[in-house]
Amino acid sequence: VHVVESGGGLVQPGGSLRLSCAASGFTFSSYSMRWFRQAPGKERELVASIFSVSMSYADSVKGRFTISRDNAKNTVYLQMNSLKSEDTAVYYCNAHSIWPPYTDYWGQGTQVTVSS
Repeated sequence: VHVVESGGGLVQPGGSLRLSCAASGFTFSSYSMRWFRQAPGKERELVASIFSVSMSYADSVKGRFTISRDNAKNTVYLQMNSLKSEDTAVYYCNAHSIWPPYTDYWGQGTQVTVSS
């Protein structure tokens, strides 16, 4: 199983970034795909999730972030617009099975830094 994030980097406040997460080794379309983030000294938090056509977002990113997936490419995306300094964190991709045994696969994370 491989879950690999890409697309992080340094961006100015108000800017945009698009994160990608390429997965392999499991039935991608059967998993809920989620983006988490963890800032220094803080707990990991769920940012967005998508399963089939159902999407959900943390209140802190609603209206600014958009999650999408391409099952043909086994890839999930996170489009991040109007970035703020408080969005600075390591962003992790997670594949979560919604059926027992509720398996979770994680990527290694990609750093997003929002700073002028």
